[in-house]
Amino acid sequence: MNTAKERLLKIIDEIPEQEIAKILDFAECIKLKKEKGLSGDLTKASESSLDFWENDIDDEVWNNV
Repeated sequence: MNTAKERLLKIIDEIPEQEIAKILDFAECIKLKKEKGLSGDLTKASESSLDFWENDIDDEVWNNV
């Protein structure tokens, strides 16, 4: 069974070294895009939890603490 990863590694083994940099750039771009997506998801989650605390009752209570 040839997985996509195995096929990719075989292609990388067969192409000239100077072409590998292009594949590396593409792979790093994909990885960065995924990491930014995860970071964005965490940011959205934290922002949505802040909405819970944005209310007049809690603001008044905490102003006196």
